[in-house]
Amino acid sequence: DVSGRLVDVSSITIGDLRDAKGSKLGSKQRGDAEAITRLASGEWLIAFEQDHRIWRYAEHGGAATGSESGADSLIAAIADANGGVEALAAYDGGLLVCGEWADPARPNCLRISAAGAQTFHLPAPAGLAEVGGAPTDAACKPDGTCYVLFRSFTPGYGNRAAIVALSPDADPQTLAVLASPLMLDNFEGLAVREAQGRTFLYLVSDDNFRNCETKPGDGCQRTLLMKFEIKGEPAEAVPATPEAFAAAPTSRPGTRPFPDAASISVVIKTTLGPITIALETERAPITAGNFLRYVDQRRLDGTAFYRAVRLESDPQPNGLVQGGTRGDPKRILPPITHEPTSQTGLTHTHGSVSMAMNAPGSADGDFFIMIEDQTGFDADPTANEPAWRAGFPVFGYVTDGMEVVAAIHAAPRDDQAGEGVMRGEMLAAPITIISARRAEASPPAP
Repeated sequence: DVSGRLVDVSSITIGDLRDAKGSKLGSKQRGDAEAITRLASGEWLIAFEQDHRIWRYAEHGGAATGSESGADSLIAAIADANGGVEALAAYDGGLLVCGEWADPARPNCLRISAAGAQTFHLPAPAGLAEVGGAPTDAACKPDGTCYVLFRSFTPGYGNRAAIVALSPDADPQTLAVLASPLMLDNFEGLAVREAQGRTFLYLVSDDNFRNCETKPGDGCQRTLLMKFEIKGEPAEAVPATPEAFAAAPTSRPGTRPFPDAASISVVIKTTLGPITIALETERAPITAGNFLRYVDQRRLDGTAFYRAVRLESDPQPNGLVQGGTRGDPKRILPPITHEPTSQTGLTHTHGSVSMAMNAPGSADGDFFIMIEDQTGFDADPTANEPAWRAGFPVFGYVTDGMEVVAAIHAAPRDDQAGEGVMRGEMLAAPITIISARRAEASPPAP
């Protein structure tokens, strides 16, 4: 993120490689693994460079269960003892295998599918071909669109890298060429991930050349992980409507943890429909009272929901929407004393409404609504960071209109808008809050 912290890897697991008898592969020649991919069956394929072969593994850390013979024709073309298969990438119904050589007379790639195995030569793209360059890894999307990483190293010049997109029924397309004056590392790994209609590529390096020359000493070798997004043609945005979410689990109302506690309901009327919120005036009197002042003084009229955070957790959709005054000096009231959830007993579950703030005690006229449980926003007295010890202050729950919240959450975003961690989370067309009023009292029962 903007602070330089790695935010996109959840776990890394390392295990021993073993042969068919379960013995560890101890020598460099037997254990020089250069490529790995996982099949739809859950099995792993691993390619070994010096003792040229592709072995199959049923489980992480287990014994080899067999070999992949479909790539034998490509392996037979290997001429260099230290230049074998470097790229393995499985997809639904297929497998891409590429070797680390660039001789057009020897096909360096093989695609295996239900139709059979087809070898072909994949040349390095312009900008890399002039100094050599061969496949060093690959990754595929389920539809068979694969991305091949090329790399080269020239003494005195350094590293170059390139990424080529390879569709089953189209010519190769160069996505990127990375060269000086960029300070590149020895990129050897590539992974692809799709999320919420977006495609991300990850490059991982094994710095064997530069860093120890400029910063010699113990621990000078480093490994870098870089993340990129593939920008396609923007799809025509289809406006989301509350009706599209009416039957979805997302439309269920929030659940008040203390249903018998005193509350006051307000209705936020938006251009997509109304949202009714029960303000927890008994459990969170300071925060609920603050929001009620904004309602009674009509300070929210004409503001908007402007931010949609989409998390990748299940179930989907998942995240939050944020709205309010956005620091407008003509609208905001003085900030309020922080009421942590550890004090109120409230929690950031589905449909909860909480105050946005930069730090405890800075909340004024911006708020957010949770889609699915996000209890990580609750106060955590054991946290090291003061902000997370305090958490965010829940002050209400949506009792009607979560389908409207879901529609706001699904509205198109502007990937260039916003700063820092909020970049790409701003709605392209904010959803206007027409008015916010106390709900009319229900008529007495006859």
